[in-house]
Amino acid sequence: MSPDFPWLTTLIAWPVLGALLLWFAPKALRPRARVLALGIALVELVVVVLAISAFDTGTAGAVQLSETHQWIPAIGASYAVGVDGVGLALIAMSVLLVPLVVLAAWREQGSDAASSDSLRKYLALVIVLEAFIVAVFAARDVFLFYVLFEAMLIPVYFMIGGFGGAGRRYAAVKFLLFSLAGGLIMLIGVIALYLQGPGGPDGFLTEKLTGVTLDPTTEKWLFVAFFIAFAIKAPMFPVHTWLPDAAEQAPAGTSTLLVGVLDKVGTFGMLTLCLPLFPNASRWAAPTVIVLAVVSILYGALLAIGQKDLLRLIAYTSVSHFGFIVLGIFAFTSTSIAGSSFYMVNHGLSTGALFLLAGFLVARRGSQQIADFGGLAKVVPVLAGLFLVSGLSALSLPGLSTFVSEFMVIVGTFARHPAAAIVATLGVVLAAIYVLWTYQRIFSGPPRDEFSGMRDVSATERWAVAPLVAAMLVLGFVPAPALDLVRPPASVTLDVVGVQDVPSVALEGSDQ
Repeated sequence: MSPDFPWLTTLIAWPVLGALLLWFAPKALRPRARVLALGIALVELVVVVLAISAFDTGTAGAVQLSETHQWIPAIGASYAVGVDGVGLALIAMSVLLVPLVVLAAWREQGSDAASSDSLRKYLALVIVLEAFIVAVFAARDVFLFYVLFEAMLIPVYFMIGGFGGAGRRYAAVKFLLFSLAGGLIMLIGVIALYLQGPGGPDGFLTEKLTGVTLDPTTEKWLFVAFFIAFAIKAPMFPVHTWLPDAAEQAPAGTSTLLVGVLDKVGTFGMLTLCLPLFPNASRWAAPTVIVLAVVSILYGALLAIGQKDLLRLIAYTSVSHFGFIVLGIFAFTSTSIAGSSFYMVNHGLSTGALFLLAGFLVARRGSQQIADFGGLAKVVPVLAGLFLVSGLSALSLPGLSTFVSEFMVIVGTFARHPAAAIVATLGVVLAAIYVLWTYQRIFSGPPRDEFSGMRDVSATERWAVAPLVAAMLVLGFVPAPALDLVRPPASVTLDVVGVQDVPSVALEGSDQ
């Protein structure tokens, strides 16, 4: 396929048009909103496959599929998009999740007219969110990135506040306030960075701002402004408290996209903006960030073990997993950074599957409390099997994709910061506890009489989860295609930051 075709603009524009069609659909089309939304999402999936075929994996460390057009030249803003291997992998993972979320929501609402109309609006928000997701992972202009970073809040706010549980309004407002606070701090940094740069009608381009000489104190303050916003989005300890409330109250599909995709914008921003724009400040902050990452790993895992609400438990596991991702980024080895990049993709697969399956369980039982379940393996064996595989992926079982990325993070970190790697390894042990204990409480033991009529997963629900399970298995046994995308950008990042790589002994010769 031609790399000169505007693949990224197509991936952004198509879901915008689809969302408008869903929202303003004629009355004759409204009863078919589910089919229409699925069709829009599947076309987007086809386009991303074509975009991948146009991407040269041999130069995955370079920005490709690029487009640059003047947008607001008076303030130096451009419409500039392009992706390296990491951005393309995250876009592909995001585009895969959206049709699965649409399938999972297939029977979420009732069949009456009011419920059908409500689901139509919800699906329109899902589709427009997809456009923002693709755009933010492709943005190569700092101002454009900031606008998209904030714009994503709008559909998510309404997806939580309009379609969530009893405490949805509180959770939506808390999510919005945390995100806006981080965004406003980042805006100060964006403006200050532009003033320090070369200026001009395209002065916000990341390629022009990378390598700009900054006063050491100024660079540190700018790094902090960007990092706080990304740490909130990630989410990292101690600015993570919005996530459990949002995950508990949001529909399962919303939590899938929120935790599986949107939160990756935080770690993606650390990797693609904080490190290259502020290399000296990144090296200065690395010890503190590593400590916070290790705390996030252990803190999130410990709190997950103590949760009684299933959706809050999955949210806290993500706090722990994001700690691994941040640890790998700031360990400054090619192995750890590549592992973190791959971890972002794998976390979206495993956690996305867990949220969808948790949604199926809650819909059947009418409760999110783990104590209200028990013995379901004999009643819904397929659902139990899918949950077990997804949970084993979350705890990084060898043979599943998350193991490869977590192993790379720990080994790569050990090469430069052995103490941090050893302590972080405790998170792997804690993950086994919270995953297996949760499975035991929900699925093991004799089934209760009240569960005798509970139905197993339907064909639609199987299609919603099966691709994620298949991806976990394929990437677990054959991770090379994904690693070919994320390894070259890791080496480029180290060169930009000005850090000499430390080879990881356990992985030496793995490319031979």
